[in-house]
Amino acid sequence: MSDPDGNPIDEGGEPLVYLHGGFGGIFPRIEEALEGKPVGAQLELKLQPDEAFGEYDASLVTIEPLSAFPENVEAGMQFERVGEGQDEERLYTITEISEDKVVVDGNHPLAGVPLVFECVVTDVRAASEEELAHGHVHGAHAHQH
Repeated sequence: MSDPDGNPIDEGGEPLVYLHGGFGGIFPRIEEALEGKPVGAQLELKLQPDEAFGEYDASLVTIEPLSAFPENVEAGMQFERVGEGQDEERLYTITEISEDKVVVDGNHPLAGVPLVFECVVTDVRAASEEELAHGHVHGAHAHQH
């Protein structure tokens, strides 16, 4: 995966393994493009932000008092919480710390970024009943129980 200028975002060191069929393990547009592809098929897709990690939402950036954080707080730290007007937990990243303020961003780091996704299908197999029941792949390079 790279940005439109060819700068690598993820060089694919580990295989991407997912359960095909709308289980949410991969972006829907990629899953649609992979439908019916045999082993050896190559794919290159350009994804707009709304097809990947979403548009950047400035309302998810807040400035909070430094006193609300532990003493060892550093830029780059992340935490989960339910934000105002949200139903689900979201991952927040501390992006900046100044004298007495902390900038907290609830956007995915790749929000607003178009992506170029390239892959080669290296294996296709039927899902086990257990995988279907759990909604994700088990085994090598996948979810472990």
